[in-house]
Amino acid sequence: MKTVFNMNTKIVAFFALFIMTIGASAQIDRSKQPAAGPEPEISIDKPQEFELKNGLKVLVVENHKLPRVSYSLRIDNKPISTGKKAGVESLLGSMLGNGTTTISKDEFNEEVDFLGANLNFGFSGGFASSLTKYSDRILQLLADAAINPLLTEEEFEKEKTKLIEGLKADEKNADAIAGRVGSALSYGTKHPYGEFVTEETINNVSFGDAVAFYETYFNPNNAYLVVIGDVNVKDVKKQVKKYFNDWTKSVDVNSAVPQPNANVQYTQINFVDVPDATQSNLSITNNVKLKMNDPDYHAALITNNILGGGGEGYLFKNLREDKGYTYGAYSSLGANRYGASRFNATAKVRNAVTDSAVVEALKEINRIRTEPVDAQLLKDAKAKYVGNFVMALERPQTIANYALNIKLNDLPEDFYTTYLQKINDVSVEDIQRVANKYFQADNLRIIVVGNGVDVIENLEKTGIPIKYYDKFANAVEKPVFSKPLPAGLTGDAVVKNYITAIGGEVNLNKVNTILVNSDVTIQGAPFKPKATVKQMAPNKSFMEIVVEGMGTVMKQNFNGESGFIEQQGQKAPMDAKTLETKKSEKGLFPELYMDASSLALESLMTIDGADVYKVKVTKGETVSYRFYDVKTGYLLRTEETAEMQGMSMTTVIDYSNYKEANGIMLPNTMKVATGPQVLSFETTEVKINEGVTDADFN
Repeated sequence: MKTVFNMNTKIVAFFALFIMTIGASAQIDRSKQPAAGPEPEISIDKPQEFELKNGLKVLVVENHKLPRVSYSLRIDNKPISTGKKAGVESLLGSMLGNGTTTISKDEFNEEVDFLGANLNFGFSGGFASSLTKYSDRILQLLADAAINPLLTEEEFEKEKTKLIEGLKADEKNADAIAGRVGSALSYGTKHPYGEFVTEETINNVSFGDAVAFYETYFNPNNAYLVVIGDVNVKDVKKQVKKYFNDWTKSVDVNSAVPQPNANVQYTQINFVDVPDATQSNLSITNNVKLKMNDPDYHAALITNNILGGGGEGYLFKNLREDKGYTYGAYSSLGANRYGASRFNATAKVRNAVTDSAVVEALKEINRIRTEPVDAQLLKDAKAKYVGNFVMALERPQTIANYALNIKLNDLPEDFYTTYLQKINDVSVEDIQRVANKYFQADNLRIIVVGNGVDVIENLEKTGIPIKYYDKFANAVEKPVFSKPLPAGLTGDAVVKNYITAIGGEVNLNKVNTILVNSDVTIQGAPFKPKATVKQMAPNKSFMEIVVEGMGTVMKQNFNGESGFIEQQGQKAPMDAKTLETKKSEKGLFPELYMDASSLALESLMTIDGADVYKVKVTKGETVSYRFYDVKTGYLLRTEETAEMQGMSMTTVIDYSNYKEANGIMLPNTMKVATGPQVLSFETTEVKINEGVTDADFN
């Protein structure tokens, strides 16, 4: 039997603390400003170059500090639209680098591993690296995989299934939706930068389409091979000719890149409704035609940095440091050789402040357009670029990248030797001029992906016109964001229905102890902890998280009167506020003890396709929300916002897959999202009224 106990708000603070512990980093003493060094003199070596008859251009950067070498193969095609077969390039890329027509997939991968090398491919090129003594063989494998790839229908079908599964996993992902809609609206769905992959377009792609795409576009006509490391250019030339000479040049089919959509005629909100979104994804954007060889380029870098390039930017200081709306607010200003790029200011904010975040972000965009930037701030922004530029010159990859950039972007030969001079020449007047040119205050798309029930009413109060789109950038009518509530229904009635649905008051009152063991998945973490939770009525609790090889990383214990929290061997008593909260808890099922006057039925909405009642719970100064399935009565979600480390942090717990245990329906799966961190719990064992004693809480 696999079930999990509804731990609700009792463990929210515990797991939030666990998340912060994992993410903690050492503090740097910044009390002393380092002395400024001399103005650096920029001298950039040029890579040695040669070209094969088939068009492959080779750049070699010798660096003999370490006995290693890397090879970067770049197929420099113009952006390609694949229309109704969007995704064919991804399918091809996933098949490349997995064997050749003479070496099986397993043998190929085993040899790469045996050499201690790295080798990977995509539809626009490949990369390989190894010790210098294996350079000849790894270059041979790279060339063989590029020229004679093992493309099989069996592998194609596997990659097709994986790609479709990935699309399904992102169906309700607000970040994925925002990225897709933002690009589609800005560039147009027929533009290479605006088209997107769907299950339908993937199913339109045949194995023959993938092979044809390879034969048409994966060729040396517009290819570059960048070689960096402990090599000799004469040897490299012999090796490259030996392994790449047979790569056949094909007809150049690169066509003109289409123009992106024009900027909107007036600033507007483009809203996408995601009913179960717990925060809003904001993107304030307009298209730009900035190129690296434009006179404005260096001033544009500094201008964007001042607005939203990092923690010192206008957006960050306002939306995070001053208002506490978000974990971060940033902007970017892209440069593109085809004249198709965007200015984009982004943030993820709480539903309750979505409208305010939009207003404040627009205020900062207007500020940099209308107010002269502070001279010291400009100086600091320049210093950041100077420092990053000088540090980058220490890496041999930089020399190769700069040389390639000059070729690809039609830059003057002295572009990088005069880089610092052009950065330092940027004036206060340049910042204001560039901001007015590239930040189109009157022609902005404000793309908001969020829960319309929670945010649309306040967004309408901003006075900014709103247009509505679906998750695939199709214009739609304004959705119905909430459904009418049944006449006479109250929050207290919804909660009582939940109690009945999971087993009834009599059965719930018979539960004196609960023990739950769970496997835990932390998004992005390479390890999988195990969690143990023990509870005894009315309010005793024990929680422990163990990581294999590390032992106990966190523990919390409360015996009804006192308690402690232990983190990585450091044990401390619970503070007065935590003790007060724990002492006030009653029983193992909080709904049994909720006062009807504390419950308010707010709306009827949808979560993951299920109609749910949203109930507001007020306990003193604390407000939380609970969402109950209309059909089953089960609790599907809880949501609570608390102040932690000077920031408002919202914790959302999703419950699913209810199963019966000892006559009580309990959720099998729980997902806890606190800020950007997500933890998933899958129960491996549950015991009711056994396995827990008073001794567990000593």
